[in-house]
Amino acid sequence: MARLTDKYTLITGGTSGIGLATAQAFLAEGAHVAVTGRNPQTRAEAQRVLGDTAWVIDADAGDISAQQALADTLATRWPRLDALFINAGDVTHAPLEVWQEETWDRLMGTNLKGPFFLIQALLPLLNNPSSVILCGSVSAHIGLPTSSVYAASKAGLLSLARTLSVELLPRGIRVNGLSPGPVETPALSKLGLDDEALKTLQSDIARLVPLGRLGRPDELAKAALYLASDESSYTVGTELLVDGGTAVGR
Repeated sequence: MARLTDKYTLITGGTSGIGLATAQAFLAEGAHVAVTGRNPQTRAEAQRVLGDTAWVIDADAGDISAQQALADTLATRWPRLDALFINAGDVTHAPLEVWQEETWDRLMGTNLKGPFFLIQALLPLLNNPSSVILCGSVSAHIGLPTSSVYAASKAGLLSLARTLSVELLPRGIRVNGLSPGPVETPALSKLGLDDEALKTLQSDIARLVPLGRLGRPDELAKAALYLASDESSYTVGTELLVDGGTAVGR
């Protein structure tokens, strides 16, 4: 099958984890693929994994001015954008008492403010029809300690998926949310834990999942592929939970 033949697709935060797996899935289905990332090492590795046909772009999802710059960059080479997967995210978790305004603003800038202004900047490029996918999180639905700011940002993003789905539908733009449950990705390594503590955390997280394990990036990529393709042409303003039953099990 080639469900995305000749479709131009952008995946933010696409140089590792769920984003990279989605880029691989999109390429396999015939799409033109661009991914963004901040880290030079992960961008280089993504280019190696995806090959020369993919476009790997240096972009900071939390820099508001960079959103228009990204849109301008895409317009220099692409005639349109058929699918957008906003996947870049700050996964910082911390107890309430240690949060500071600077770290709050950085997380919200990456997870909520940046995505809003990226969609705004990309409006002239988004095709009729096209699909926008906002990566939420099951954390928006459960009371997980230390996740307060992260969960709030994802709840806001999922609200955007609902409201923008109505606002942008006259332009032929479908907007939906895709919410992963606990997934085994490099994001866990960014929590600053040693190997033993990380293994303990992974075990604790897995116990939250009724299915009994962490998800795999490719399982989320398949869901993103559905939402990006014409197979989801009647799917608008919804949230697709791919979480191993975490939301209903809490």
